[in-house]
Amino acid sequence: MLVRLLYASRTADAVTHEVIESILAQSRKHNPELGITGILCHGGDVYMQVLEGGRDAVNQLYNRIVRDKRHRDVVLLHYEEVSERRFAGWTMGQVNLAKVNPSTLLKYSEKPALDPYAASGRAAMALLEELIATASIVGRTC
Repeated sequence: MLVRLLYASRTADAVTHEVIESILAQSRKHNPELGITGILCHGGDVYMQVLEGGRDAVNQLYNRIVRDKRHRDVVLLHYEEVSERRFAGWTMGQVNLAKVNPSTLLKYSEKPALDPYAASGRAAMALLEELIATASIVGRTC
């Protein structure tokens, strides 16, 4: 059974290019063997990530993320059973929200900046769908 999980968290330390690359490298190394795909969005001190895969694998990874010292204020925004993956092309794609047109962000939130804590999980998923449609997601494919 496939599931899709969306969560948000705040960074424990300053976000640098090296921190993002480390997270992505770890994801791209381990996710294929776990059957997990998804995307990581980051902006300011906020992460928003979608994980897709088998229920057990996704739940176990989410629980590791909750305990990861790089994250704080981890909040589950959306969880659903799905018949197919939406992010199957990425072992872990990424979106730097600082490079996304502010009007795109404003379409789904109160302000032109990512604040998944103030948005519904449904709105956050709609934003991600638009980012896919506008080719704003970068990263290596599976």
